[in-house]
Amino acid sequence: MGLRILPEVIHSLQRDQNVTTEIIPGRYRHFRGNEYQVLDTARHSETEEVMVVYRCLYGDHSLWVRPLSLFASLVEVEIEGQLKSVPRFALVEPVDDRLADSGGLV
Repeated sequence: MGLRILPEVIHSLQRDQNVTTEIIPGRYRHFRGNEYQVLDTARHSETEEVMVVYRCLYGDHSLWVRPLSLFASLVEVEIEGQLKSVPRFALVEPVDDRLADSGGLV
């Protein structure tokens, strides 16, 4: 399985700063290589900004939140001597809906 960019999220962010698009729960790879499990989205209690709730799949497996606009943003990286835009986080594997619906029992 290769990395998949979420163009619908990126285009939504570029088109409209009031993001309504949701991130797909699943395993994501950060552009630097570490992997994370996106659990869900939530809203900031004061600003109502959409936040992505995710867990590190390495180290202490801690829980983190990041604004959706940053999570789905593109970053500039040097690849073979050229600057290229790549997603900050790219979907590697979506959550198996059968597992999500059954509480982890299939």
